[in-house]
Amino acid sequence: MRKIAVVFPGVGYTKDRPLLYYAGKLAVKYGYELKFMDFSGLDWSKDKLKDREFLTKTLDICLDITEKTLEKAGDLSEDKVVFISKSIGTVVASAYAKRKEIKAQQICFSPLELIDDFVIEEGAILFCGDDDPYADFTSLENIAKEKKLQLHRIAGGNHSLETGDICTDIDNMKIMMNDVADAILM
Repeated sequence: MRKIAVVFPGVGYTKDRPLLYYAGKLAVKYGYELKFMDFSGLDWSKDKLKDREFLTKTLDICLDITEKTLEKAGDLSEDKVVFISKSIGTVVASAYAKRKEIKAQQICFSPLELIDDFVIEEGAILFCGDDDPYADFTSLENIAKEKKLQLHRIAGGNHSLETGDICTDIDNMKIMMNDVADAILM
């Protein structure tokens, strides 16, 4: 059985930013082949992350990109798959998994509420900042409770899960990456 990890970026939060970079490095450490989605070049901005109509249209475009990128990987339904995602990428990853019936372990950084339409029960670990201007923490908490998802609250965390205090952010990063390692090893 192949082990494949796919990184789904967010708006402006690329694979080279800390959360996705280190989570990807962990996947490689544990024997996963790493693949990256690239949604650059799309007409979007963080201001549009609360516009459900825009998100739905963008989701369709990103799903087409994902389909074309991952078709080279073949059928993933029989593989051990981890989707590592950020922001709009959390919606794309969960929608793609649902569409293709892939039982992927979902690791979601700063998910958007639209994830509720796609994520399966017990199919994700969510890392959410309670000071995120683009996602309502209480709504995400309710989604996690309803679908029995693991939820990790980053106190004072913004959309990048940063608090403004570098030492706190480094401590939080270590805790999150330990949780990511546990999820990858499941």
